[in-house]
Amino acid sequence: MSHFDEKYPSALLENAVDAISSLPGVGKRGALRLALYLLKQPAENVHHFTGAINALRDEVRYCRDCMMISDGDVCGICGDSHRDHHTVCVVESVRDVMSIENTGQYRGVYHVLGGIISPIAGIGPSDLSIPQLKDRLEKMLPEVERPDDIEVILALSGDVEGETTAFYLYRQIEFLGVKVSSLARGLGFGDDLEYADALTLGRSIVNRQVFKP
Repeated sequence: MSHFDEKYPSALLENAVDAISSLPGVGKRGALRLALYLLKQPAENVHHFTGAINALRDEVRYCRDCMMISDGDVCGICGDSHRDHHTVCVVESVRDVMSIENTGQYRGVYHVLGGIISPIAGIGPSDLSIPQLKDRLEKMLPEVERPDDIEVILALSGDVEGETTAFYLYRQIEFLGVKVSSLARGLGFGDDLEYADALTLGRSIVNRQVFKP
């Protein structure tokens, strides 16, 4: 029996360890270390920490336009009149938006799918915000002279799931006549945007290419 299979001196400590170890990448040993660390901190520090987590879970919103995490109905990016609102970068997650923003090379807006098509993970097209994207693009059409004045950048990972999702998205929006492009392949096959360095990702955005299904 390992040390961490034994009983804890306090049920409160055990409950805290169980809660912390439920986080991804945190084992029981690390969870115990964190729990004991928190126990040594001033009460107001711990209350501030737990309050921030509670507020994140209970009060955070999602932008009505792009599905990005937001404090209000519209996120700061969609609410910025200086951004190009007719260039939409489609990404898998909020983390991808943050990665692209860190490059400083993109001044359009985003659309967060909330995942990618993955039969193994049980994620299908109906689980993603694809209808919202189509509706958003259709509403843009009266604002431009030609449909291809609107650009959709498919900024998805280069693995099988990402390519499948990009192809599916293209088939869903090609009838609109908008320009569809993808990141230049400075990223390796299977690379996630989250782990790409800012320089490589920035160049992939600037040198984006017409999407070829």
